[in-house]
Amino acid sequence: MSGLLRTHWAIAPVTAPRPLINCNRCGGPRPYRCSDKFRVNANGKRIDVWLIYRCIGCDNSWNFTILERRNRRDIEPAMLAALESNDPAFARRHAFDTAALRCRVGYVEEFPEVTVRKRGLDGAEAATVLELRLDLELPVSARLDRMLAGELGMSRSRLQALDEKGRLAIAPEGGKALRKPVRHGTVVRIDLAGESDRAAIFTAAGG
Repeated sequence: MSGLLRTHWAIAPVTAPRPLINCNRCGGPRPYRCSDKFRVNANGKRIDVWLIYRCIGCDNSWNFTILERRNRRDIEPAMLAALESNDPAFARRHAFDTAALRCRVGYVEEFPEVTVRKRGLDGAEAATVLELRLDLELPVSARLDRMLAGELGMSRSRLQALDEKGRLAIAPEGGKALRKPVRHGTVVRIDLAGESDRAAIFTAAGG
C-alpha cells in the first residue's frame, strides 16, 4: 500500500506473575515464584499434577494444581511427557496463566516488562504511515501506550494527541485500548506525515 510501512512485533513477557500466599514459615503473606518444576503423583490409574512455587523469602513450597485425579488414558501422551520432563515451555505457559492463579489465590503480582522482536514486513520508500502488527507469545500486563512510548521513543502524551487528532488508529478496540494491556492480534496505525522525527520512529519500529 502506498505510503504505508508495515512491521511485525512479537511480544513476550519477562517475569512470570507471582501469587501472594500466606507463608507459614515467614508468618504472613509472601510472593511465591514459579520454580518451573512439576510434581506428578500417580495413584493407580489416576494422576495429579502440580506446578511448584517457592516463597521468595524462605523457599517454602506451594503447589498450583494443573491436573486433579485425571485418568492417565485421558491425558495426551505429549502432555504427559512434558509434565514428567519439566518441559520449560509447558511450565512457562502455565506460569503465565494469571486468570487461573487469581481463581486459586486472589491476589497476583504482575510485571509489565516485555521483550519485543521486531521485523519489517514491507513498505513504500516514502512511507508516512506506520502499521504495527502485535502478536503475543503469552498474555502480558504491559499497557499499550507505555509499550509504544518506550519502543518508539515517543511520549504517551504525544500518542494521546495523535489519537485525538484521528492520526492514530487501533484495531479492533479503538483509542481506548491505549490504556489497556496489550492484546494479541492488535493492529496499530500511526500517521506520521509532517513529523520531523518520522525516520527515527520508523527505525525504532523495526522498519
